[in-house]
Amino acid sequence: MKEKTTLKDKLWLWGQSPDSHWQFDNTYNLPGHSRMSAVEGCLYFDIHNICRVRMIGHPLPPYDQESEAMRPCKKVVWSLLGAGAEPVTEWGDVDEVIRQSKMYDNIIGGIFDDFFNVPERIKFYLPPRLKAIKERMCKGAGKELEMWVVLYEFMLDLVPNLESYLNEFDVITFWTWRGYAIPNIKQNIDRIRKMAPGKRIMAGCYMWNYGERCELTIEQMQEQCDTYLELIKEGIIDGIIVCSNCIADLGIKEVEWMRNWINEHKDIVIEK
Repeated sequence: MKEKTTLKDKLWLWGQSPDSHWQFDNTYNLPGHSRMSAVEGCLYFDIHNICRVRMIGHPLPPYDQESEAMRPCKKVVWSLLGAGAEPVTEWGDVDEVIRQSKMYDNIIGGIFDDFFNVPERIKFYLPPRLKAIKERMCKGAGKELEMWVVLYEFMLDLVPNLESYLNEFDVITFWTWRGYAIPNIKQNIDRIRKMAPGKRIMAGCYMWNYGERCELTIEQMQEQCDTYLELIKEGIIDGIIVCSNCIADLGIKEVEWMRNWINEHKDIVIEK
């Protein structure tokens, strides 16, 4: 008998190195420094899928130690191109993702972070190059690997020919960067579905209001999580990505709220 799919199967952690979101000058006005690793974050939230994304130069290839630590995870998506300050190179980190996927069966693909909001990236990684990267990744791995991308709500009207880029990715992870835009989640996701029909969409779930450099409210957390759960039940989105371990040990009350919400809802059976 096939196992039932629960909400827990649809949850992912946005895994980054400790203190990554402090960056160099506490850009986002966080209340302290973090020491929690990505794998510790999975245990903390009881999440068994992870996007492991490079930021401010960490981690550096080779990724063997990180991949080994993530062996208990069911699914892993590794960085193809890290956060916005990471350098643009011809193939990104595709060869390292290939190498890791040959050693670890739970690695199912790679992700481009901060893709559309860094002009140099969309100028360099035009759709034909993205297609070539996907082909290189799958051919090198000897199996189908997924290619994911990050898209923020504030970029929806700013990227020329956005549809042509989205068409090259298997999964679009959609992030509401500014807390005040949370009420627009449904209509924004509907726009993405019309621009990229048939593509899987993952919803990014922040526990800090990065766009406005302050705390989210519990009411905002409730609204975004309940909206995402509704959209998962309806088969409109494929999962929720919780961001992130590197703010989870800062005493932010919305983090504890998120843990409780996951614990309360993780065993809900998803029919679609």
